[in-house]
Amino acid sequence: MEDPQFTVTLAGASPRGAARLRAVRRATGLSLWRSGLLLDSGTSVLLAEVPFEHAARTARELRRAGLAVAVSCDVCRRTLPEDDSPVDPGPCAGRYFPTAHCQANSLTSCDCSYCVEYGPLPGTAGR
Repeated sequence: MEDPQFTVTLAGASPRGAARLRAVRRATGLSLWRSGLLLDSGTSVLLAEVPFEHAARTARELRRAGLAVAVSCDVCRRTLPEDDSPVDPGPCAGRYFPTAHCQANSLTSCDCSYCVEYGPLPGTAGR
């Protein structure tokens, strides 16, 4: 079973500044000019389908530069809190992915057939 992927989104237009431009450039790999266009455009996806650790690390760097960003799970479609802590368990929009397996979730155990037979997924135990 694959780990869920996450999306980092710029939440609204931000004034340009050297630190903000460099942060967007580091996160996206785009040129400074294109990074400036992203800052001017308002809400836009900076990273899509990246692992949780990469999304959380990138969001922290962008927030340190003064940008408003959101990290959302591509499986359950929920947005993580600003401190990138797991969200409370709740209904998951993923059809084929048990809620407890999502790294955005605060559950640490699951009773799905996989976990019952093989134990918890790597990276989900002891969170």
